[in-house]
Amino acid sequence: MTRTQTLLLPMDLDAVAAASLFEVLSTMVGHDVTIDGSRVEQIGGLCLQILLAAVSTWKVDGAVLEFTNLSLDLVAGLELLGVRPQYFLERETSQ
Repeated sequence: MTRTQTLLLPMDLDAVAAASLFEVLSTMVGHDVTIDGSRVEQIGGLCLQILLAAVSTWKVDGAVLEFTNLSLDLVAGLELLGVRPQYFLERETSQ
């Protein structure tokens, strides 16, 4: 049984934060992860791509990737980028 790791997203998910976000998520591949979006004030396209890729990676690996506490600013940013926030709130579960 693996312990779920938690990633608290930073306030700014802009292009500067993308490399760090990718690096942190890369170390978590294969583990069950909960991503907390409560502090996010803005999200850019690059970080959105990284989060979408994470959803796909975790799904292929059969691990759990769960998003919780999406801030209102994060929800608005996702909608502005054309992604339904519900996509991230649907629990990705192992088979």
